[in-house]
Amino acid sequence: MKKRIKRIRGTRTCGGGSAKKRRGKGSKGGSGRAGAYEHHFVWSLKRGIKKGHNKSQLPNYNRSDDKAVNVGDLEEMLGELIGKGKAEEKGDGIYLDANELGIPKILGKGKVTRKLMLTANKISKIAQEKIERAGGSVGLSEVKAESGV
Repeated sequence: MKKRIKRIRGTRTCGGGSAKKRRGKGSKGGSGRAGAYEHHFVWSLKRGIKKGHNKSQLPNYNRSDDKAVNVGDLEEMLGELIGKGKAEEKGDGIYLDANELGIPKILGKGKVTRKLMLTANKISKIAQEKIERAGGSVGLSEVKAESGV
């Protein structure tokens, strides 16, 4: 037996009765994004529609996607970095170049207990203060020093 939908497809109203019945947007649950978080919830999820028209939910095009690392995380990685030869332990300090590790910026979250001699493109003021308090030093890389930043 032929399926009902196949039988109906060629007809003018496709089984909806009178053409007047399906005239308005009410017959499809509203127009546009109506009901995106109610009766059309799955529809909106599939299309990636975010709730609301709040400015905080709009994309921030000025934001940089730098893969920044916190000072505390950097100190936790030191043992592994020294083992791989990406950091050198000379005397009482540890010499580290963030550019070689692919770290564009260093942020200040975490504790610094070891003496770090660090070279980086960008570093936050808090991170720099923490490193200097622990007896270390921070130097900007040559690329930044030449450009005057």
